[in-house]
Amino acid sequence: MSSKQQFVKLNDGHFIPALGFGTYKPQEVPKSKSLEAANLAIGVGYRHIDTAFAYQVEEEIGQAIQSKIKAGIVKREDMFITTKLWCTCFRPELVKSSLEKSLKRLQLDYVDLYLMHYPVPMKSGDNDFPVDEQGKTLLDTVDFCATWEALEKCKDAGLVKSIGVSNFNHRQLERILNKPGLKYKPVCNQVECHLYLNQSKLLDYCKSKDIVLVAYGALGTQRYKEWVDQNSPVLLNDPVLCDVAKKNKRSPALTALRYLFQRGVVPLAQSFKENEMKENLQIFEFQLSPEDMKTLDGLNKNFRYLSAD
Repeated sequence: MSSKQQFVKLNDGHFIPALGFGTYKPQEVPKSKSLEAANLAIGVGYRHIDTAFAYQVEEEIGQAIQSKIKAGIVKREDMFITTKLWCTCFRPELVKSSLEKSLKRLQLDYVDLYLMHYPVPMKSGDNDFPVDEQGKTLLDTVDFCATWEALEKCKDAGLVKSIGVSNFNHRQLERILNKPGLKYKPVCNQVECHLYLNQSKLLDYCKSKDIVLVAYGALGTQRYKEWVDQNSPVLLNDPVLCDVAKKNKRSPALTALRYLFQRGVVPLAQSFKENEMKENLQIFEFQLSPEDMKTLDGLNKNFRYLSAD
């Protein structure tokens, strides 16, 4: 693994690189940008790549990984690849085939981590976002505990090393943890987490259960128009964050990532620019003082950029 990375041990004995590269792409960004960004990210030293069926870029991510393997820059075992089960495939009989399709697009024999994308089963069928005549999401009656059992079978089959969840609250996590016959605990819960939404209660709960919190939107998101209110505050312009960053001779982005890392969170950083990607990898090269951490704790507003109603 890259010397730039540090690792966090998961509750199943595997290790996750402590900084990941996010690959979500809005519709207006061409897929070629995702391929280019993933190539750059692996080239500068990222070994943890986070993607999902719903992002519609698994093929591009797979191409980037394979090209770097062929070029001798990385080996498959150097890479930590996460993808996610979409909500329309929560019926237990759909889980394995859904994962196999992701593996085919990624050109991989296994993924390192497979997550339930949301704790919300949606009606299966041809539409990834099924809605009724009124535009309301069509939900399914399947219990996500049954979905979890299907994930456990995928792990036993060697299609995935570790399994986890995304966007779960502590009650939903509790349902899985208290499920009769539970074979594997979720290794992580991936949620929106940043200075304005520091998730301290959920983080404490996850730590108490030996579940790693993985943060998306770690820098206050890329502010994509389709998801984010353009009048919402720009996290990286926050004067308090900028002061702490200046004091530490670091950028606001790097300071925001380091804050999460020091709390035991695994942040996902997303960028399409090589200089920003390189800079974000400096997260391990400095430390914030307890006073700085306390100051940054004070920025929490329980504010979500991605409300995902």
